[in-house]
Amino acid sequence: MSESTEWIDEKYRQVFEDELIGLERRKERDPSCTIADIEGILRNLYIMDGNDWIGRGQVQDTTLSATIAAYEHFIAEWKKEVAS
Repeated sequence: MSESTEWIDEKYRQVFEDELIGLERRKERDPSCTIADIEGILRNLYIMDGNDWIGRGQVQDTTLSATIAAYEHFIAEWKKEVAS
C-alpha cells in the first residue's frame, strides 16, 4: 500500500467503525428507532453523495463513503437479526 494513500484507508476505517458504534447505541437506547428510520437517513446520505457539484475533496468523500457503507452494513445486519 502506498504511504500517500494509507491515511485515506485509515480515515475510512475510523469513520466506518465510529458510525457503526453510533448506530448500535441509537438502536439500543432509542426504542422508537426503526429500520425505516435508518433507511431514511441513508436515503439522505445518497442524496448528499449525489449533490457533489462543487467538489467536496478527498477527506469529505472518504467520510461520506464510509458513512454510507456503515449504514448499509448496519441495515443489512439488523434485517438479518429480525428475520432469524
